[in-house]
This record gives sequence, C-alpha cells and structure tokens, in this order.
Amino acid sequence: MTRRGKRSQGVGTASRIAGTIRQAPFRQVQFNYPPMEILSKDHIAHIHDASLRILENIGMRILEPRAREYFRKAGASVDEQSFMVKLDRHLVLEKLRLAPSEFLLEARNPSRNVHVGGINTFFSAVGGPAFVQDLDRGRRAGTYAEVCDFLKVIQSLNILHQEGGSPFEAMDVHEDIRHLDLHLAQITLLDKNWQPWGLGRIRAKDGLEMIAITLGIDREYLTNHVVFTCIINTNSPLTLDIPMAEGLIEMARHGQAVVITPFTLAGAMSPITITGSLAQQNAEALACITLAQCVRPGAPVVYGAFTTNVDMRTGSPAFGTPEYTQAAQISGQLARFYNLPFRSSNVTASNEVDAQAAYESQMSLWGAVMGHAHMVNHAAGWLGGGLTASFEKLILDAEMLQMMAAYLTPPVMDEESLGLNAIQEVGPGGHFFGTEHTLQRYEDAFYSSMISDGDNYENWRDKGSLTATQQANRIWKQLLHEYEKPPLDAAVEEALQDYVRRRKAEIKSGIDTPSA
Repeated sequence: MTRRGKRSQGVGTASRIAGTIRQAPFRQVQFNYPPMEILSKDHIAHIHDASLRILENIGMRILEPRAREYFRKAGASVDEQSFMVKLDRHLVLEKLRLAPSEFLLEARNPSRNVHVGGINTFFSAVGGPAFVQDLDRGRRAGTYAEVCDFLKVIQSLNILHQEGGSPFEAMDVHEDIRHLDLHLAQITLLDKNWQPWGLGRIRAKDGLEMIAITLGIDREYLTNHVVFTCIINTNSPLTLDIPMAEGLIEMARHGQAVVITPFTLAGAMSPITITGSLAQQNAEALACITLAQCVRPGAPVVYGAFTTNVDMRTGSPAFGTPEYTQAAQISGQLARFYNLPFRSSNVTASNEVDAQAAYESQMSLWGAVMGHAHMVNHAAGWLGGGLTASFEKLILDAEMLQMMAAYLTPPVMDEESLGLNAIQEVGPGGHFFGTEHTLQRYEDAFYSSMISDGDNYENWRDKGSLTATQQANRIWKQLLHEYEKPPLDAAVEEALQDYVRRRKAEIKSGIDTPSA
C-alpha cells in the first residue's frame, strides 16, 4: 500500500495577507552563506577524541534493558549491575557512518514537506512547556481548547514549517490519554509536519499508528519514509532513562528520525567550561546515535545540541547568552564533523515578552543560523526558560524568523540591480522616489514587517501607542479568527477518532499496548 491518491491541496505561491498581516509564502529556508567556525579543525578533533575517551573509560548509564541488549549484541561492554555501557571508539565510528546526512521529512500536505540537512533549515514551533501565557490572562495551566488555538496559529504562520510536539500541557485531559487528543488535534488542525511524543514505548506506538491511519499507509511504507522527528533527551550527566530509550527504539525501528539532544548545563549537569560541556554533550549524543544504528542500521538521526550555562547567582539555566551562542555554533561544527543533520533552538530565560526575551532570542537564533542548524526547535513561542508557551512570543519569534529568512536570501547582483541608469537619471541632489527603477520594485524591494511600526511619534501615538507585544496580541487573535482548517478526508478523520476512542478504553482497562 502507498499513500492515498488524494491529498490536501498545495499552499500555492502567492503571499497570504490576512488583513494587515504581512507574510511571505511557505517555503523552505536555505543557507547561502558559510557557517561560523569558532574552533579550529584540530580543536574539534580534540573534543571528538575526548568524547570517545568518556565513552570508552567512563561509559553511559543505560537504564532500559532492551537498549543494553542492543549494545551488548553490537559488541559493547555492558555491566548489568550498574547499567553502565562502555563503547569502543571503533564501534561508535562504525555506527556513525550508517546514519544518513540528509533526508526528506514528509507532511500530510506534500507541499509542506521539508528537506533535512545540506543547505536547508526548517523552523519548528515551541513544544513541551507546562504553562500557557498571553497578555489577556497571564500565565496559567493550559486547556485542550487553548492547545488547539495555539496549533491553529502555528498553521497560520507561513514561516513555521513544523509543529513542535504539543505547545503546552492540556491539564484538563488525563496524562495517560493526553497524547491521543494531542495527536488528533495535530493531524486535523494542521497540514504541516508535527512532532509526536517519544516518552515511552506506548506513546510512541500510538503516534506511529495514528500517522499510518492519516497517510493511508502500511508499516513497510512508514519504515522507508520519514514523517516524524522525535526529540530524545538524555538525563545529563551520562544517563539515558527508560521512557526516552523506549521512544528512541520504537522510532528507530520504524525508520523515523530521532533528534538526540543532551541538556548539558555548564556548571550543574556538565563541567563549568563550555568545551568540557561540549565534550560531555558529544559523548552522550554519540552513544544514543550509536544505539539508534544498533536498532536499525541507516535510521535517520539528528545531532541535537542544548548546551548552555547556569546562572551562578540563582542556579537556574541561562539562555540566549554568549556562551549559549558559542556552544550552538561549535555544536554545528561537531555535527558537520560527523556529517549529520544538526538541531539547535531559539530560547530565552525571560518570563515576559519584553526586551530581554527579544535580545536573548536573537542571540539564540544567531547561534542556530550561523551554526547552520538544519532544525531550529522551539523556534517560536518559547518563554520563561521553557516552562511557558506564549501566544505573543509566538508572533514576535515569527517576525524574527521571517527576518532571518530574508537575511539568508542574498541580494540580487546584476546590471539592472546596480541601477546605474537611475543614478544617471537623478544626478546630484535629486531623489529616487519617482524613477522607473524604483517604481518597478518598490512593492517588494524590502522586507515587510508583521509587527514593526515605522510611523513618526505623533502618528504612532494617535493609533494607540501600541508596543510590539500589544501588536503581537492583536496579530495572533486575527490569525486565529481567520484560521481555515486544512482539508482532510472525512473517512480518515473518522478512523482517527475511532482509534482514539478505542485506545482510551484500552488504557482505562489497563491495556497498554495498541491492539492495531
């Protein structure tokens, strides 16, 4: 069986302008400039060697029995008493060579597919916070209805290529079945790619079953087509827990991309030096990438980085710092050293959509963009150190992402663009407003902002003196009001609802394995 013949219609090529909201069309963003290389090749090789020494001499604690068995069969040294696994460097390097450097990430709407790796990057919305926040009601525990609203805004923002795996927790839905309602919303409210929950074998299997129903495919098709990127976090330092290992194994078994992301917090969960933290991050990433290749040779993986420093005054994680930016760019060098796709993030420690949120997110984005991150996770909506998803921050970040996309598009360089005839026509002391050169280009010559207000003070005051955050509040509400649900075959939606009902009944009855 292959994909259903009739699929959602494409997004088209014209800009979608919702009222006064200016957006470019949905498109893949590409790198047209070389990446920032902070360390020399010798220094990168030194971090690589240090990571291999960590895996050979210290090892990684692997709590999941099946994962230890995969390692044992591959030739690793496994201690069942301590759960420690030591990896010979030749084993690690052998497995690393099996992972693809690029792959296609498919969405239910084929025109929303994105290429992962090479010169391509894509932006994924925030995923995983505990709380939701907006200007109207402040920070609060979220509901399923609010999760759906957030998804609708994500669908409406052309600069976002992927949903990030639940923008926040729907606290009015029981945690045992929350993933089922989430996946139903992700599938029906979006035609973009979405992230499943990889926390445990059962949730991973439910996600795989539901995407198979959505696309009308069998398992053979699924194992050869990447439809998921699944975030797998280590428990730094040097530990892989049971739920994450289960999720990694299930996704790798079915040929889905696992995004291996240690959270190495310099000074707390890793050495206080950035290079020491990166050596530990690299060791943890290499161990889990090796596991994915032990499970399924050639399984797609993404090298994830989340090294930052701790705020030594509070003990809290610090985000968007110079150290974070450096770590992201060096991590990009490491990913290229292994010829693997690279994931970074857009993060801030700020608890409000304020100047701190903006400058920390800009630092994070520069680290991701100039580090050539092929996947920018939490690209829009992250607030409060990852505890909060903000509607206004979603819009503010979308603005910055649009600006980054425009920056990554080089200016046209040809005889016409040089404008020599216009310069001759105007001459000294004139202006260019009325020249043919200007009139032919003025509508799309420059980046057009969603949020920024370039009026003079008096006009800005007369329009209500709105701040950028207040403008963002207006924009997300307008996008939500104008949201149009993407088409989905009625039979597919009914089959998904039947699956969710059946699985909820099975979970309530204590049956933890999908019967399909």
